[in-house]
Amino acid sequence: MSDGDVRDRPEMHPALASRFSPMSFDPDVSVTPEQIDALLEAARMAPSAGNSQPWMFVVGRRGDAIHERVVRHLATSSSMWAGAASLLVVNLAHVYVEGTDRWAYSEFSRYDLGQAVAHMTIQGLHMGLDAHQFRAFDRDAVATEFFVPPHWEVTSMTAFGVAAHVSDDTSCPGTSRERATRAEITWLRA
Repeated sequence: MSDGDVRDRPEMHPALASRFSPMSFDPDVSVTPEQIDALLEAARMAPSAGNSQPWMFVVGRRGDAIHERVVRHLATSSSMWAGAASLLVVNLAHVYVEGTDRWAYSEFSRYDLGQAVAHMTIQGLHMGLDAHQFRAFDRDAVATEFFVPPHWEVTSMTAFGVAAHVSDDTSCPGTSRERATRAEITWLRA
C-alpha cells in the first residue's frame, strides 16, 4: 500500500481521515450543554496509567465569563482565530504530588492528558465539531486566573467549533495537510 491520500484507505475512519486544525471558526455556531457533557465524558473514558486520570479542564463556552477570561490570555497569533471558537478548553495535567515540586504524580500524566484530549477531539468530530489543539497562550497567566495549584500544569488548549472554511493555503504555518510517510514515522533500525 502506498503512502497516498489517507482518505482513499477504507480502513481509516472517515473522521480521522478528514480531521484538520481549522484556523477559522464560524462565530454563529454555538455548542450545547449536552455537547460539552459528551466531550467531557469522552475525556473521562480515556485510558490512563493505573487509571490515575491525571487531567482536568477549564471549559469556556463563547459568550460566558470563563471564555472571556481565557481569551484575554491568548497570544496574538491564536487570538486572531481562537476567540471565535464555540468552546475553549484549557487542558491541565496533574504533574506533581500535592505539596511537592519534584515528586512526579505520574510520569505519564502529560501523555494521559493527550489521550483524554484526543478522545475529546474524536468525540467532537463525531458531533460535527472541529478542533484545534494549541499552545499559543500565557500558561502562567491562565494558571493564576483560575487558581490552578502548583501540582497541576496548564499544558495546552483546545478550540472546538465548526470550521468557517477549509483552506489549502499552505502559506499559513500549521495549515498543511501534508504528513510524513509511514516509513518516516516507523523506527526500523535494529
